[in-house]
Amino acid sequence: MSKQIHLAAHFPGVNNTTVWSDPASLSQIEFSSFTHLARTAERGKFDFLFLAEGLRLREHAGKIYDLDVVGRPDTFTVLAGLAAVTEHLGLAGTINSTFNEPYEVARQFASLDHLSGGRAAWNVVTSWDAFTGENFRRGGFLPEDQRYERAERFLRTAWELFDSWRGDEIVADKESGVFLKDPRAGSFALRDAHFDIVGRFNVPRSPQGRPVIFQAGDSDAGREFAASAADAIFTGHGTLEAGKEFYADVKDRLARHGRSRGELLVFPATTVVLGDTDAEAHERAAHIRHQQVSGQTAIRFLEQLWNTDLGGFDPDGPLPEFDPVVGADAITKGRASSRRHRDPVTIARRWRELAEAKQLSIRELIIEVTARQSFIGTPETVAETMNRFVQEDASDGFILVPHLIPGGLDEFVDTVVPLLQERGVYRTEYPGATLRENLGLPPLADPHRSTKTAS
Repeated sequence: MSKQIHLAAHFPGVNNTTVWSDPASLSQIEFSSFTHLARTAERGKFDFLFLAEGLRLREHAGKIYDLDVVGRPDTFTVLAGLAAVTEHLGLAGTINSTFNEPYEVARQFASLDHLSGGRAAWNVVTSWDAFTGENFRRGGFLPEDQRYERAERFLRTAWELFDSWRGDEIVADKESGVFLKDPRAGSFALRDAHFDIVGRFNVPRSPQGRPVIFQAGDSDAGREFAASAADAIFTGHGTLEAGKEFYADVKDRLARHGRSRGELLVFPATTVVLGDTDAEAHERAAHIRHQQVSGQTAIRFLEQLWNTDLGGFDPDGPLPEFDPVVGADAITKGRASSRRHRDPVTIARRWRELAEAKQLSIRELIIEVTARQSFIGTPETVAETMNRFVQEDASDGFILVPHLIPGGLDEFVDTVVPLLQERGVYRTEYPGATLRENLGLPPLADPHRSTKTAS
């Protein structure tokens, strides 16, 4: 029997892949943009809409990185608003575990799950740099091993808060005047190296009990964290072979945490470019990539690796012959991709070799090395390729990242989704009432048993 494909929509807007200068691109802030994308995703029977979030505007050479789209309304505010204009679509928000507190976040997600009728999801992330920490009283940052340790304890603590209500405490018997049959409902006392809290959780158990948990780290620690606690993991592995390797790795980790392979779904992020012919789609994809990586953007990306001002270089010319500047303060602040440049001299050598072998200019090189997973072709080609990835265990589904807001998913929903449905690998109706049900995840264990074993 064929596996069923899961689809999700990402509202981007915090990176240069969003072509905000295109005439068809509208506001990244007005609620109508969020509404359009969410309703399109729900029309396509997508599992959820995903919002990324940054806690500080990125800077380059001391200035706001204005080639990225900047500014984003608060995640919980947007998702609560979308709960009122959708009925089935899951609502996933990226919320930081480094600069927030478990009680506050648990209360917000429990509230969202109530407001949406059981459609809340939490992408648990950590912050890695002191630059972001400057926006917060605590400041600073944690080493990677401590970040994930805090994230795990943060999540387990939030679970304890969610599970402090069984779900049957509210009687609300008008004749007897009894509202709660258990006056101790919501009680908690949690103490460890990261948290020392005691009190009463003031939001009764929500429809899902807890939000669906997502995780996006690709490091060994991130994969292990996902295997131990997440319901789904996001990945950037784009090729079929890389996807199969990643898929096998994270699925194989589940057993040592007492979990089955169906308890963690793998979602690579992907873009889709369609055309009446495959050739037309590839021409269109090339045009979009040139929109996303202007000459100015290419130079800024190169400066991130070289860590110095390259404003005098021609983006249509060759790469610098000198090596990157190592040991100085980073020219780019707050951009996660800069963490991948741990050995800039070696990476620069590889880029020069690639540029020489393919006769690439700076701009052409940056277009190639920053490309994300893409499905390009006719609707039939894209449907066939997507299905192959899922059936061959390279993924369980995909998070679609449109380059235009808010109409970037319209064509896909109108043309590709019906083909997947005809193949019998994609739903024609939502099977459940909650996001957990629609993702096909097993029901949560008994709250009291899970509370005792989660510590």
